[in-house]
Amino acid sequence: METTTERVRRICLALPETTERPSHGAPAFFVRAKKQFVMLWPDGHHDNGFPHLWCAAPPGAQAELIAEDPSRFFRPPYVGHRGWLGVRLDGDPDWSEIAELCQDAFRTVAPKTLLAPPRPD
Repeated sequence: METTTERVRRICLALPETTERPSHGAPAFFVRAKKQFVMLWPDGHHDNGFPHLWCAAPPGAQAELIAEDPSRFFRPPYVGHRGWLGVRLDGDPDWSEIAELCQDAFRTVAPKTLLAPPRPD
């Protein structure tokens, strides 16, 4: 059975030109080695002593998801003011939803040229 870290790693590294490197002692995922889009806290961080991740989010998504389900979503410290979303990973997370959130985070920060569909020949 995959650990939380292995599962998040598999989801994020499946995205184009994504790399992983530690940031603040935790696994973090970057597109083109520059733009961070997910940070994982498998053992919790500061006042949030439960496994969770922080991810970039499209405009308005943070407020919408927190209002919809404040038991699963929260405004993370340090990056919450930039619209990032905190997502609890304890209990029985919906991994399809986590994958969608990571993909949305990737699309939020990835260069437009990376997101553009290939040109027909």
